[in-house]
Amino acid sequence: MIKSDTTRQIFFGITAAVFLAIATRAWLAPEKMAAGLGYTLRAPNGYSELFAVYIGIWVATAALALVAAYKVKDALPGDLLAMFVLAQPAGRLLALPEWGPPQGTLFVMFIIEVVGGLALLLVRPSGPPR
Repeated sequence: MIKSDTTRQIFFGITAAVFLAIATRAWLAPEKMAAGLGYTLRAPNGYSELFAVYIGIWVATAALALVAAYKVKDALPGDLLAMFVLAQPAGRLLALPEWGPPQGTLFVMFIIEVVGGLALLLVRPSGPPR
């Protein structure tokens, strides 16, 4: 493990930026986002679900990353952020036995999610909470 508040804050900032960027893309081009993920938006429920997950949850994840950066000495917000990031590849693993691994861009995202989530857990606060 690495104990570095600065590295933690950088990781949290990168995480916030990535989730905000993806949420913004989903907001501006929902059909393109859905198509890239392999599905089509056809009715209000489809848009509602895409906006709930790809905008609502991801903006909340970005906000949690900013809280973790601000409270860098407190391990809990950062660990919760790592849990949110690692929940995505965990969900993808649940789908694996029946439908196979993610393909293309989603496979790359799977790898980034695992590496990013583990990196968030491996860099710990440098000292006790303030």
